[in-house]
Amino acid sequence: MIQLVSVAGYLVLAPFVGALLDGLDRKLSARMQGRQGPPLLQPFYDLGKLFSKQMIAVNRVQILLNLSYLVFLAIAGSMLFAGADILMCTFLLSTADMFLVMAASSDSSPFSTLGAGREMIQMMDYEPLTLLMAVGFYLATGSFHVGSIVQAPVSAVLLMPGFLLGFVFITAIKLRKSPFDLSTSHHAHQEMVKGITTEMSGPALGIVNVAEYYEMVLMLGIVALFFVNRNWWSWPLAVLACLAVYFLELLWDNVSARVKWDTLLKSCWVATLLTGGLNGLILMLVR
Repeated sequence: MIQLVSVAGYLVLAPFVGALLDGLDRKLSARMQGRQGPPLLQPFYDLGKLFSKQMIAVNRVQILLNLSYLVFLAIAGSMLFAGADILMCTFLLSTADMFLVMAASSDSSPFSTLGAGREMIQMMDYEPLTLLMAVGFYLATGSFHVGSIVQAPVSAVLLMPGFLLGFVFITAIKLRKSPFDLSTSHHAHQEMVKGITTEMSGPALGIVNVAEYYEMVLMLGIVALFFVNRNWWSWPLAVLACLAVYFLELLWDNVSARVKWDTLLKSCWVATLLTGGLNGLILMLVR
């Protein structure tokens, strides 16, 4: 029963939570830059405007692929909050990203094609660490199942601090924050307009935005998994950790300049080796 409530809560509330965090992001970013900024509820206004427009897409395949992107992210998050297999959750997360790449590649726009290529490069950057992280949870708790991980006597972060640091690093890529906002961003508009979403508008773009809100909550849910254990006080601690990580990503976005794709590739693989690789090796040696 608790699992059903958790899944229903994620499916219903995740878009609202993600939109509120997006609005907070815009507001705080504006304050950091000395501007007034949009209203806190601006993402809701944007979604309402997008879904009120006529459904226009480059082709029907793009709509199907956008919906697949949304559905797979919803399934991945549902598995996480239902206490299912964390490894399968990471596989579904990767599959969802592939649907977004195919949606961007389904039109003939050079900007979308460039964005799709960069998205593939980003996937090559962060996928090794996400898989290592799932293995790290198994080494630390003896199970891939989220339900067993949250019932551990101590928080996983005590045994997996390196994995947490690495995951915070790649979360900047997943949330499309500077300096890693290469495939679709507000900061690279001079060279590729809006990247993978250049040719998307109306409900088609709204679907992608809602999917990204699901992904945002999913990523923060994985951050919370590092801190939750069988003690009740670990839950509010996990919420505070999620807010701290999100603020750190926001701050990083506003104080750093965008890097080139080769710098991103090298830095991510080095971070994977130094955080997840070393932490995983230590866990294997002490088991």
